[in-house]
Amino acid sequence: MKSMFSGIALAVAVALSLAAFAQDGAAASKPNSAAPASDTPAANLPAATKVGIIDIQGAIQACNEGQKEIEALNKKYDPKQQELAKLNTDIQSLQSQLKTQGDKMNDDARSQLAKQIDQKQRALQQGADSAQADYQAEANDIGTKIGKKMMVVLDKYAKENGYLVILNVSDQQTPVLWANPQAADLTPRIIDLYNRESGVAAPVGAAAPGTRPATGAGSAAGRPASSTTPRPTTTSKPPQH
Repeated sequence: MKSMFSGIALAVAVALSLAAFAQDGAAASKPNSAAPASDTPAANLPAATKVGIIDIQGAIQACNEGQKEIEALNKKYDPKQQELAKLNTDIQSLQSQLKTQGDKMNDDARSQLAKQIDQKQRALQQGADSAQADYQAEANDIGTKIGKKMMVVLDKYAKENGYLVILNVSDQQTPVLWANPQAADLTPRIIDLYNRESGVAAPVGAAAPGTRPATGAGSAAGRPASSTTPRPTTTSKPPQH
């Protein structure tokens, strides 16, 4: 059986994907969009000539609001994870009993024990599936909420700083083969601007403003390290079977 939170990384990836809010972000750049446009008059904007990249998933997770929301979500599901971990321990104990004592039991006792194991296994699977679905739904809400607001910040920054296009490099399948992270990566700047705009204080022990949790090095093809996004983790070990 898969661990209860074996799909957390996938859940967060889905939650923080552009699918949930890309249309809203695109609408922000249109004249009739509900999202506020830059206050800078169009005549004073620099010519749009620059190209930038951003790890939007990493930015959502690394901003102060994202860190606090994800931490709170993980804490919320800790009791459920511990509950399922205990159930998994019970199953392992019963399986061990059946293995070591099964040949000494009569048919009825052995059948009852096997039935009990099967019932608990099904309860564990159903509980894990339900908890993961609930977690993913709430993670989706977090990603959508922060993503919409971050797109407004990004839209304003791009207009005020003469960007022609800003590419998202969160997805490993992005067509960006190489980019100079020092010159083109806007992720730290957008995180910093978003933190200022949101007014949310950094969590205790968080990284310095405008920085992200450590990620791996860029790919051999020159992909910036920002394309590898951090993943939230829970404090207790998930049940394994």
